[in-house]
Amino acid sequence: MNYKISRRAASLSPSLTLVIDSKAKAMKAEGLDVVGFGAGEPDFDTPQHIKDAAIKALNEGFTKYTPSSGIPELRQAIADKFKKDNGLTYKPSQIIVSNGGKHSCYNVILATCEEGDEVIIPSPYWLSYPEMVKLAGATPVILTTTDQTEFKVTPEQLRAAITPRTRLFILNSPSNPTGSVYTPDEIKALGDICVEKGVLIMSDEIYEHLLYDGAVHKSVASFSQAHYDHTIVVHGFAKAWSMTGWRLGFLAAPEPIAKAIDAIQSHSTSNPTSFAQKGAVAALTGPQDHLKGWLVEYAKRRTYAHQKLNSIPGISCVNSKGAFYLFPNISKIGLKSADFCARLLEVEKVAAVPGIAFGADDYLRISYATSLANIEKGLNRLENFVRNLKA
Repeated sequence: MNYKISRRAASLSPSLTLVIDSKAKAMKAEGLDVVGFGAGEPDFDTPQHIKDAAIKALNEGFTKYTPSSGIPELRQAIADKFKKDNGLTYKPSQIIVSNGGKHSCYNVILATCEEGDEVIIPSPYWLSYPEMVKLAGATPVILTTTDQTEFKVTPEQLRAAITPRTRLFILNSPSNPTGSVYTPDEIKALGDICVEKGVLIMSDEIYEHLLYDGAVHKSVASFSQAHYDHTIVVHGFAKAWSMTGWRLGFLAAPEPIAKAIDAIQSHSTSNPTSFAQKGAVAALTGPQDHLKGWLVEYAKRRTYAHQKLNSIPGISCVNSKGAFYLFPNISKIGLKSADFCARLLEVEKVAAVPGIAFGADDYLRISYATSLANIEKGLNRLENFVRNLKA
């Protein structure tokens, strides 16, 4: 049988982060001592009160369909979160609960972009952004940044990239994969250009609570009514509440866009998991004291990993200000990132994600969402790998 695969499906690249994480887990299952720096998920457990709320919902039979965009209680809790944390006023009807932050991003792109549109994406980028744009039939326009500017796109770059076909600008701060955080002034400058040019902004703020060294998160939607009207904020429960497997994301959008996304979701996935939504309500309305301890631990790991990476000959690394990633530069090693990571996994049993997955072939992504003992062991192996390459 000659199966025909659609152009959109055939144009996609698989998620290298998931490929590498799966390979590392398979090697571990074979009994190999693999250190994984690949997965972008906290190694801490979901706080108990969140799990208890979901268990209670299950025990009470809360296992049926809900409204496609989430239960009213959760949409209200999310609206309250935006008001409290970001100074943003949204009605529950402007909030859409989805099956993960990735799902929220896809819904936004699908609802706002079509054939002939262009979407501006700074590189390094989260690897799914360009693929989602392709699925919507639009064209990704990549703006390259480097560690020389802490991986931040400049207003001049953004202005020069905008054309009459530009529909959307994707902004991710704190950033996956680099950990960079735009200052409020930098955010405003980019937002000002989008407002001036009539370009929508998809602001991915899922790492908003993971900040270091006094870094401040400021949503681009909060600067003025015009910024608010041009912005769709995407978010989720995966990172700050360690709910990756729960598959719950959310977004806030101007009413017409939220309505369009609601329609898309009603015909594609329908509602997010019912009892998981009850856990999400508890995540937002319950105690938040877990985060302080997590941040202390992340900061220790970040400091150690940053110093260790910069001590390895041929590697340089700017420090992250947010999320839980470092993005070291390996351009002086003499290997491209995919080859480097494949050999590192084979020789030293260390799994890292090649920068080419994020549009930056001279780099690696190292996640420090793993124990300090693992980080020490893994980076010692990385150092050994590099020194043997140069021997």
